[in-house]
Amino acid sequence: MNVHFEDRRLLPIREKVESGVRLSYEDALTLYRTNDVLALGYMANLVRERMHGNVTYFNVNRHINPTDVCVANCRLCAFGKQKRDPNSYTMSLEQVWETAGKGWSEQITEFHIVGGLHPELNLDWFCQMLRGLKERYPQIHLKAFTMVEIGYFARREKMSIRDVLIRLRDAGMDSLPGGGAEVFSERVRRIICDHKLSGDEWLETARTAHELGLHSNCTMLYGHLENEEDRADHLVKLRALQDETHGFVTFIPLAFHPDNTALSHIAKTTGFDDLKNIAVARLVLDNIPHIKAYWVMLSPRIAQIALRFGANDIDGTVVEEKIYHDAGSTVSQSMKRTELLRLIRLAGREPVERDTLYRPVQRTESAFTVLV
Repeated sequence: MNVHFEDRRLLPIREKVESGVRLSYEDALTLYRTNDVLALGYMANLVRERMHGNVTYFNVNRHINPTDVCVANCRLCAFGKQKRDPNSYTMSLEQVWETAGKGWSEQITEFHIVGGLHPELNLDWFCQMLRGLKERYPQIHLKAFTMVEIGYFARREKMSIRDVLIRLRDAGMDSLPGGGAEVFSERVRRIICDHKLSGDEWLETARTAHELGLHSNCTMLYGHLENEEDRADHLVKLRALQDETHGFVTFIPLAFHPDNTALSHIAKTTGFDDLKNIAVARLVLDNIPHIKAYWVMLSPRIAQIALRFGANDIDGTVVEEKIYHDAGSTVSQSMKRTELLRLIRLAGREPVERDTLYRPVQRTESAFTVLV
């Protein structure tokens, strides 16, 4: 395909991409600094189709946020609240179990579980939560707890990260989501999330999880106080860990939503920014299989376009998303399976329903089967 590259700095990178040569940190910087977004899209789509052809994955999942009480008080967050805040909430175990199965007719394959760092809920409570979910919904994959939550459990219980992960795994946790990575730059983290794990601690927690046989996702939050160097460094560090452990399944670029946060003066990202971050991620993260266009964050329309800019996954039904909506997201909190199918097909892609580990799911009217 003959594509005109407006930015001539991209021509050596194009040669690498077409030859399957790994891009460097300097290449990543060049990609972030260009405005030739169509060239980025061409290269990212080339890699995407080399890896996945025309397939776009989605799943039927439900988000569960057991509590929004959080001791971290991060400047980037609109979700977490102090325990004394009259608008805060904490579910009981029975409420978590009831919420998991309430008000949704489609058969879910995954519960996505994250919450605040609650000062009173101990590790036993969360293990009991997981065991109760497994007892009630044995077929459903439990993707639970960010690396930040794992680190908090370890500090609170005076246990090692490894021992916390073993306890949660044995209670029913099947994998981990990728949240809390934000951006690994310590300069930025000191401002936006100084009470969380450091970037190195996040990576070490992920490494330990992978060593225990637990897969995870990974993320990067962009559009706040970071610069191009911070973004490139973040991607290269994720890629290096993936070379070592092969434990990351999916990378999700997450746009910062400033509304209702202490950083509300920062302008929101544009569709241009969002597509650039999807494309650069696909080009740099050559060893992470999947790039997700998270429709709740991007909007369904931008997520459709992202399927031509490197993304091969559009997330799932979600059902009730709180974190981005507390930060001002105005898109729907849920999407039916039929609507996901329609979005993907109208983007010219072939939809494939998956489970959390990207095994195809075959459905009948009353059941689903994971094709191993």
